[in-house]
Amino acid sequence: MSMVRKSSMDKMSSSMTSSVTGMGLGGITGLTTGMSTLSCMREQQVTIGGMPSNYVPGLSANYNISSFCQRPGQSRRWPTARAGPSAQHRPGRSHSTGALHRLKHSSRNSPNTQYTHNLICKLADQNERRRRQDTMELIPQSYYSQQPLKVELTEFYSRDNSKDHHTDQYDLVNDNILPNPVLRRGQNFFFAVRFDRTYDKQQDVIRIVFGFGPKPSVTKGTRIVLPVNWSTQQGAFQHSRDVIGLARMQDTSTTMPPIATIGTMGAIGAMSGIRETTTYGVRRTSFSNDPLPLQHSPLSPHGPMERPVVERYAPTTQHSSFQRSYGSRHGSMQNLASIAHEMDRWDISVQRQDGNTITFQVHVPASAPVGVWNCWVQTHRFGQRDNRHDYKCDEDIYILFNPWCREDAVYMDNESSRKEYVLNEQGKIWYGTWRQPKGRKWIFGQFDDVVLPACIYLLERSGLEHSERGNPIRVTRAISAMVSYINANDDDDGLMVGRYDGEYKDGVAPHAWTGSVAILERYLTDGGRPVEYGQCWVFSALVVTICRALGIPCRSVTNYVSAHDTNRTFTVDKFFDRDGNEVPNGPDEDCYDSCWNFHVWNDVWMQRPDLPQGYGGWQIIDATPQEEAESVYQCGPASVEAVRRGEVGFQYDTPFVYCQLNAELCHFQEEENSEWGFIRMASNQYQVGRKILTKNPNRDDDEGDSDMLEITHEYKTVESSSPERLAVIAACRGYQRLQQYYEFPDRNFEDVVFDLMDIDIVPYGQPFDCTMNIQNKSHEDRTIWCVLTASSCYYTGAIAARLRRSQGEFIVRAGQREVLKLHVTPQEYMDKLVDHSMVKVHAMAYVKQTRQAWSDEDDFPLHKPRLQIQLRSQPSVGQECAVTFSFQNPLNVHLTDCYFTFEGPGIQRPRQIRFRDVKPGEFVNYQDKFVPRRQGERRVVVTFSSRQIDEIFGCANVNVRG
Repeated sequence: MSMVRKSSMDKMSSSMTSSVTGMGLGGITGLTTGMSTLSCMREQQVTIGGMPSNYVPGLSANYNISSFCQRPGQSRRWPTARAGPSAQHRPGRSHSTGALHRLKHSSRNSPNTQYTHNLICKLADQNERRRRQDTMELIPQSYYSQQPLKVELTEFYSRDNSKDHHTDQYDLVNDNILPNPVLRRGQNFFFAVRFDRTYDKQQDVIRIVFGFGPKPSVTKGTRIVLPVNWSTQQGAFQHSRDVIGLARMQDTSTTMPPIATIGTMGAIGAMSGIRETTTYGVRRTSFSNDPLPLQHSPLSPHGPMERPVVERYAPTTQHSSFQRSYGSRHGSMQNLASIAHEMDRWDISVQRQDGNTITFQVHVPASAPVGVWNCWVQTHRFGQRDNRHDYKCDEDIYILFNPWCREDAVYMDNESSRKEYVLNEQGKIWYGTWRQPKGRKWIFGQFDDVVLPACIYLLERSGLEHSERGNPIRVTRAISAMVSYINANDDDDGLMVGRYDGEYKDGVAPHAWTGSVAILERYLTDGGRPVEYGQCWVFSALVVTICRALGIPCRSVTNYVSAHDTNRTFTVDKFFDRDGNEVPNGPDEDCYDSCWNFHVWNDVWMQRPDLPQGYGGWQIIDATPQEEAESVYQCGPASVEAVRRGEVGFQYDTPFVYCQLNAELCHFQEEENSEWGFIRMASNQYQVGRKILTKNPNRDDDEGDSDMLEITHEYKTVESSSPERLAVIAACRGYQRLQQYYEFPDRNFEDVVFDLMDIDIVPYGQPFDCTMNIQNKSHEDRTIWCVLTASSCYYTGAIAARLRRSQGEFIVRAGQREVLKLHVTPQEYMDKLVDHSMVKVHAMAYVKQTRQAWSDEDDFPLHKPRLQIQLRSQPSVGQECAVTFSFQNPLNVHLTDCYFTFEGPGIQRPRQIRFRDVKPGEFVNYQDKFVPRRQGERRVVVTFSSRQIDEIFGCANVNVRG
């Protein structure tokens, strides 16, 4: 090269703008330490073949019109967008201010201006091509002969990582073909990559990219780019727009804790999902997951090694959750604030390099969005970012909430509580009446291989932004809206269709389900079509499954005598005509209030940074559609503490929940002397929210209900007539004109006492009596008109059919007592009962002399026989075991259309078994078989249903040997 040309090149380099885009050679062979981007100052020159190392072809000393000129009919030329996880538009080079000024303000505004513009663009392009060719001739061809690293194999060590993340029970982790990593945020995990050659620290660039959702975004926290560096400082060529995590690597020559057999780690004894790749192809090979001590993963170092330490975020008095494993830097950080800040960022470090294999440790921050993430490995040579190799890992990476991590919003500091509310696969749902509560076993099955995919799909259909899925408040609110089909639009968004009228011929009756797995599997395999049918207690059980699967502590809660106030009067109003018949929807047909015998919702555990301190902990969400909130049928999360205190101004839907627990039950009777046509009758105004139950986390009772835990005190104050409660009611009503209608009549002239007696346990198929006591405490005779009615009812309080009714007028002598009885036979109720076999007894009375009006009602269920379960042998994993189901038909009629439903996590996936007709009074003894898949203490749940009787169920504890 001539001296003139060399001098010209030096001049160009001295005034040019350095860049690492386009065809630039900046950074070649690692000689980029002194180079700063976008600098116009002359730097110390290092030459390669006579060319300065920071020379970028196309940026001439004078101008480069082609970098900013817009040709006629064309848009500005931006660099070509790449495919892959890092595809982003990058802005072009900076404009030349002087050139633009000349073009814009030229005094010659003539046709020649366009011609001149086109000419300079063409000449500049030609010059750029010549300079590029000159530069290429000066660069050693060996520089271009080395291609970027290519990934041959990846291993996420799904099984071993799961042990530290408390996810080892998930079936997805233990899949035989392609185990999927199931990880909890706020912790570290290991994965390894085998390349086609040894990593060159000076020339090779590696980036690990994690993406979440259809359009991952760095600014929204759904696209994470972690550049791999061998030093603890950021390299000169990191692009700030791509770097959101703090990347660390340590040289393998430094002292490190020995790495596992990454051959003893989950997939390592027998690797599943090995992938051999070319540039475009992927081939999978599967192996058995049985441990083979002599066979190691291709990514495992040779020879026995100890397992690397992965610290758990377990609660201790020393706050060990702030500690991290950083290889040789472990424990070196003393500033807790700095550590806490870094723990909220994605982080990567190298644990070992063994030939072509590099083992990484990645930290997932405790605020990361929850769901299915994907991972890419990007490689290129320094200065050749356009020549990049992208490899997408096959595994779906499930990231969950972490109740074991203090920094996670769902952190729960009690291990026994985490065991119950996150890890327990079975539990009880409480139903019945407040005097006779009944618990039913339910298999939540949150670890089944179909559950997590179905949960993720539900969140996708919910429309919740991917960037918001790290917020448990938003996630649980979305769950409350998605479980029920009522929110479904034309796309059928809901998980399950609710039905309460007893007509289930075109689906499955709510009482026939034994657990959540069969429902979620049907939903997933039917392409997201809502499953038929469910009710509030089924919805609650599904919420438990979904929340626990995602890592949110959750429990099912039953409120007995639950109010549903539709007109915001803070009362449940019922109207009766002169004959004692209920007036549907009130006299104006605009009152749809109801009082459910029981209603089941959920509590989820989380912090509430959006509320004042003290309102975190259990939060109420309700997946049963009752009233719209923000144009969607959803409810919660409402702080349990806020509900207890009557703080109805706090989000979300606290007034509605407070009303379910504290509303008044008001009965009105038609009265011709009333100004508005009705008078209020005396009733039990504190009947609503009589008892609130959940399962005791410290007990399991398969035969009875000793595992019942009453938590009424957590939701309501002891004194229901406190001034604070009355003030909240007044505030909720909002106006005083309603008060006149809800004031009790003058009780000074009431001298007759009425009492509706409780009914003891009534076996299904036996008669019962409804009894009302009357006592005249006055010194005069009283003429009393009375109505006593027994009806079958749905658990929502709606009447299904009248069983028997008696009414009349009689005289009660002064100081005397009278007892009224209504006798109901099995023939009168057998064919009129509906779900839960509930009977409602309603009594009304009116004293003519004093105009005293009284009303009361009560509900009770008919008890059905229990199904017995007996094992014929000791169950062992992989071995067939016989089991017997037995019960006695309590009716004197044949049972038709019979079937059993059998389910047990780790023992038997949900299965329905058709059965023959059952004779009147017959003792049924049916034998079946199952093959256990997991060892340990397990439970099975079995139900029997027929056209004549249903909800005969039983459960048993099964200890499976390995």
